[in-house]
Amino acid sequence: MASRAARRERGLNVWPGYVDALATLLLAVVFLMTVFVVGQFFLSQELSGRDTVLARLNRQIADLTDLLALERSNRRTESATIDSLRSSLTAIETERDRIRAEAAGSAAQQGQASELDRQLQAERGATKRALSQVDLLNEQIAAMRRQLAALEDALSASEQRDRESQARIADLGSRLNVALAQKVQELARYRSDFFGRLRQILGSRSDIRVVGDRFVLQSEVLFPGGSAALKPEAGPELDRIAAAVNELAKQIPSDLPWVLRVDGHTDARPIASAQFPSNWALSAARAIAVVQYLVGKGIPPQHLLAGAFGEFQPLDAGTSEDAYARNRRIEMKLTER
Repeated sequence: MASRAARRERGLNVWPGYVDALATLLLAVVFLMTVFVVGQFFLSQELSGRDTVLARLNRQIADLTDLLALERSNRRTESATIDSLRSSLTAIETERDRIRAEAAGSAAQQGQASELDRQLQAERGATKRALSQVDLLNEQIAAMRRQLAALEDALSASEQRDRESQARIADLGSRLNVALAQKVQELARYRSDFFGRLRQILGSRSDIRVVGDRFVLQSEVLFPGGSAALKPEAGPELDRIAAAVNELAKQIPSDLPWVLRVDGHTDARPIASAQFPSNWALSAARAIAVVQYLVGKGIPPQHLLAGAFGEFQPLDAGTSEDAYARNRRIEMKLTER
């Protein structure tokens, strides 16, 4: 028996390392998820504004591009018209000169030459009007180019703001990582101190043990079967736990959000009474009873959390009485709020 007690003591001494390692791993995962969610939130806020501006700029650019294409088409049409007029003008001038050279003294031919002069003047007027329209189109195209340049400058400024926003998000994420890492380290240290203190005051009882990062008390230590009323003999055990929590609460900084989570569990055998219609109701009532007792011992309510799992988180999947007894339990865990 002495040898078995010694082996049990050595086994218990190994648990703190496992508990601290698992707690650190879990908190690291929670930390990474928190950083990812915060980063995504700020990034979505920044990108949503940028996307709105970019969409508006892209619509304006598309409208101006369509208008520019239309103006260019009109300009090509006008240029073709001008070329045609110029060809006609050249032909008329050639014909006029030919007629003047062939019939310098003929009155009829002179009249024909005068008609050709009038046509030439009309063609010149049309050419001037077409050239005026071309100049107007050139001015409109120049104005559109200025608008496109302004839009490109606005787009570049928006992209620069986006890069600056991403840099701020990265810096915020870095600072958040450092802050969360510090909080995780602080809470891990206090959790280790808390577990060590509970081991000292509760001893090496078989009905009170450590499972992962939680202290587990068998329900029979605290409650009668099928009841959520604390046994009279449960008081000393809970008093020692309350004293350890109160002592720890004085050491934890006020800005560190911590809670002592109390979870109720039952075995898989159904219960259906007027007071407890389900195992879930029984496990919730037991967790609340423990929490209310700890509040009565001076633990601030804002640092306590009651949870209920019913029969849905068993430690032992068997159907023996020992398995059922292991699954009927109250678990306590020091964690973040």
